[in-house]
Amino acid sequence: PKTDIVFLKVHKSASSTVMNILFRFGETHNLTFAFPIGGGNQLFYPHHFMAKFVEGFSPRNPQRFNILCHHMRFLQPEVQKVVSHSAFYFSILRNPVELMESSFAYYKGASAFSRVRSLEEFLLQPYRYYNPTDRDRHYARNLMTFDFGFNHDGEVSPKRVQLMLKLIEASFDLLLISEYFDESMVLLKEVLCWDLDSVVSFPLNIRDSSQKSPLSDSIVEKIKEWNRLDWEIYTHFNRTFWERIDRDIGRERMQREVKALRERQGELARTCLQGTGSVAPKHIKDSSLKPLQHGSARILGYNLKQGLDKETERMCRRLVTPELQYSSALYKKQFPQKDS
Repeated sequence: PKTDIVFLKVHKSASSTVMNILFRFGETHNLTFAFPIGGGNQLFYPHHFMAKFVEGFSPRNPQRFNILCHHMRFLQPEVQKVVSHSAFYFSILRNPVELMESSFAYYKGASAFSRVRSLEEFLLQPYRYYNPTDRDRHYARNLMTFDFGFNHDGEVSPKRVQLMLKLIEASFDLLLISEYFDESMVLLKEVLCWDLDSVVSFPLNIRDSSQKSPLSDSIVEKIKEWNRLDWEIYTHFNRTFWERIDRDIGRERMQREVKALRERQGELARTCLQGTGSVAPKHIKDSSLKPLQHGSARILGYNLKQGLDKETERMCRRLVTPELQYSSALYKKQFPQKDS
């Protein structure tokens, strides 16, 4: 199994669920994480990543960490200072239309969104609300392009798009697609030589779907146009994702593997969860399992079954612990002296 991993956690792309998978794997195998200094949950985002943002890094004694997965704005030469040269780089992308709809709910407080009532209103005259000098403008345009380290306000020329795609391909071993999450996990398991249980998960940091409203075709087109760079990244890597599946796994075997993954997830849900799945924040009984609520989104969580034996309880709890709580528990484990 590969144990040196860089995961670029792209915002609002099922990346919290992937992070839970990495946290669990790292904890089970006693791996070290490149934590933000002071145990925060972002590596000084939205600044480009610097090695010095990592707790325990020093240029005089460059310690290599196994897993780098907290929010950052990608900058490979700096990343290479904190992980081994053979580290495996991957990320996950999401359809920019869904991504923007999600960002609007989640980052409603961002400068570009705070003065409009709806996404439609924003898209009718984006430049009325979007200021290219605002510090938090990346949440409102080409968010994936920004997270990958590029200028998200740049012009969209074929030459520039090609260059960007080539650079991403040169830096990353695998790009997953959140719309095909189960297929993505099967592919990840395959490439990392992990077992099935390592990639089984429950969806984390998801919002209540009753809050989503369908978007009209004209709005969809406007979103694609406004997030043109993201759209180019997404369509390109959605294609290479399926090419890779055809080459390495084949559709038939993929179907079997996805079925096995879903069956295992169902088993775990029946073992671990009260009820059938996620619940609204006000119904989460254990406050340590409550996810952070953000913007106008209602973020769902889980209740564990009562009376589980110790070992099962521990396994189940790991599966449903929200990102911030899990991260800080692992930080305290890795840096016990910091807690005094």
